[in-house]
Amino acid sequence: MDAYRQGSTRMSKGRRASHGTTIRHIAEYAGVSLGTVSNVLNRSTGVRENLRIRVNDAVKALGYEPSRLAQALNRNSMDLLGMIIPDITNPFFPGVVRGAEDLAYQHGQRLVLCNTDNDVQKEISYLSDLRSFRSSGMLIIPALETRILDSLRPNDAPVVFVARSPDGWKGDSVMADNEQGGFEAGAHLARLGHRVLGVITGPLYLNTARARLVGFQNALEKVGVRIAPECIQGARFNSESGRAAAARLLEILPRPTAIFAANDLLAMGALVAIRDRGLRCPEDVSLVGFDNLDIASYMAPPLTTVHESSYQMGSAACQLLLERIDRPEDPPRQIELPIELRIRNSTAPAPKVTRGRRRLGSV
Repeated sequence: MDAYRQGSTRMSKGRRASHGTTIRHIAEYAGVSLGTVSNVLNRSTGVRENLRIRVNDAVKALGYEPSRLAQALNRNSMDLLGMIIPDITNPFFPGVVRGAEDLAYQHGQRLVLCNTDNDVQKEISYLSDLRSFRSSGMLIIPALETRILDSLRPNDAPVVFVARSPDGWKGDSVMADNEQGGFEAGAHLARLGHRVLGVITGPLYLNTARARLVGFQNALEKVGVRIAPECIQGARFNSESGRAAAARLLEILPRPTAIFAANDLLAMGALVAIRDRGLRCPEDVSLVGFDNLDIASYMAPPLTTVHESSYQMGSAACQLLLERIDRPEDPPRQIELPIELRIRNSTAPAPKVTRGRRRLGSV
């Protein structure tokens, strides 16, 4: 009987699935050296296939669960990806997380989620935590106001920014084609004859918010329309802020016949503001959002909005991060995902009384 079979016989008596199983027990069971067991468990190359099979068989038979921490210390990293997001209550972000988590799991990685509540100090603290956990890489959706670039170090694990990236970032990122999305929204309203328009932007220190506004303005310039400065209202990306910004727009005379909101939460707030004034959507004011949240099609009226796939964004970002981990020498990539305008009942032709008339917000 060879050493492998002898080890199998001895260890099968009372040792199977023991919580006290060590790599010494694995080596005895498989009839191999401690070094071979260590190399197999740490996925080292150069181990003969028949020995690798014997060690893996022993691991299964004895119910051995290797310490992920010990493996991480040996490799100087864990099979763990960190993901920092700014607001778990924003319904766009869970789709991003799910897309990233699904792909990470398929590749043997585990995703750790950190929610900052748009708090800069929490963002920096979580970055430090993920660094101390020796994560393999990090996916980051930065807070509305962020100093995270100042906190990144040259020897940090690879980073991919998702959905938005800080100004000055030269590394990997995955975002929607925000400028094209804004353009599609503006072109749609222009085709419907709207010439007096309002815009609710996100915070304009974010490149995503700026890109959506620029795209919208470019579409309207093609039909000779310029948005007056007072018809551009800044807001944070939430419904309360959208309601307040829309209320300000609806005080302007002549009143805008259409509003473009830079995300669907802003659009939800704008719809409330329209009703607060006793107006109807879209008969009096048309409304376009951005994101295509699940709730958009259930609003009353269903919301016309720019579709960007949150799940695809998370999956693409995770794929890019895994590629960066495997090939750190590759040049940085900035990926823009395609968008699509989903036309629903919140937009309609401009009211006839305002068509063709020279008004504030148009030229």
